Amino acid sequence: MNRWAGRVALVTGASVGIGAAICRQLVQEGMKVVGAARNVEKVQALAAELKTHPGSLMAVKCDITKDDQVLSLFSTIKKEYGGVDVCINNAGMSHNHSLLDGTPEEWREMLDTNVVGLCLCTKEAVASMRERGVDDGHIIHINSTAGHRVSLNPQGHFYSGTKYAVMALTEGLRQELRALKCHIRVSSVSPGFVETEFSPRMMKDEVKGREVYKQLECLQPEDVAATVLHVLAAPPRVQIHDVLVRPTEQVP
Repeated sequence: MNRWAGRVALVTGASVGIGAAICRQLVQEGMKVVGAARNVEKVQALAAELKTHPGSLMAVKCDITKDDQVLSLFSTIKKEYGGVDVCINNAGMSHNHSLLDGTPEEWREMLDTNVVGLCLCTKEAVASMRERGVDDGHIIHINSTAGHRVSLNPQGHFYSGTKYAVMALTEGLRQELRALKCHIRVSSVSPGFVETEFSPRMMKDEVKGREVYKQLECLQPEDVAATVLHVLAAPPRVQIHDVLVRPTEQVP
């Protein structure tokens, strides 16, 4: 990780859970981290907590489903730091309805967050790297085991569809970068059950959402952040395309 010290990383969905854990790890490694989230106050609190660490964390309010806010985010990064070297697309969400019970509004929100927002952040990040001649940058998508198999739980079927899309987008971007003879790498990290705010938010019920995590010993956000560091620390000649990281007790 030494070569990343002092360089700039963007983390979306940075206020809680996996995103906050990634921010913490990268700041400890000496990176200048931009934490983007709708709940910017939590990112600001984390930034204050990490002030004594080698790197830094700048909080930026951003809803990645809003194109203008994403473009403003990258404009802010350019103004403050010149551009981005690492982009970690962590923001993601789901609704708790089956395909037969869901609504177009819910589907569009999931697509805009999990797919379109991810693509726009990726496009802007790659453009930032290439215009500055950064040929060793890295795009990391925080995907899901739901992108590798369709859950038996019907409430997760549309979410799974968005994560299958991320799998295709990861490979598509790899091919496009290779065609450009560009050494910017793209990786996908696919966690299984992680104990975060994801389930309570999806179920819109804190108690029921937390009950989901009592079925087995879940991953913790720090476990996923450690995997992200592993991916980043690989030599530039090594592209870790996809990492599946499950709780030991998880079945599917």
